[in-house]
Amino acid sequence: MTTDETQQATAYSLVGGEQRLRALVDRFYDLMDLEPQFQDLRAMHPPTLDGSRDKLFWFLSGWMGGPSLYMERIGHPMLRARHLPFSIGSHERDHWLRCMAMAMQDEGYPEDLQQRLLGAFFQTADWMRNRHG
Repeated sequence: MTTDETQQATAYSLVGGEQRLRALVDRFYDLMDLEPQFQDLRAMHPPTLDGSRDKLFWFLSGWMGGPSLYMERIGHPMLRARHLPFSIGSHERDHWLRCMAMAMQDEGYPEDLQQRLLGAFFQTADWMRNRHG
């Protein structure tokens, strides 16, 4: 792929489409469930993660330039409003990003793609903060 084609490609196509994105989301939630360092993040979720897995997959699909699954099923994401009931500060933001970085690494994403996505994830995750600290 040339540089121009890479710049035009959606993140959805760069990650490998539906199956690879689903694998990333599943790994993300597996890590959240398994790794003690993410116990605070895990505690913010319901006992079963099935719904969370689906919602993140649907959201990321559209956010990355693929099918707008979240919009089709639920409507506008309204991310900040949907996350206001949760206390989200820098600690929670950073743990979410660390968990996603580990998931991308585990799924074998190329380093340049990991960095591109982490930059975009940081902007969104930072915007989700609703308290200092």
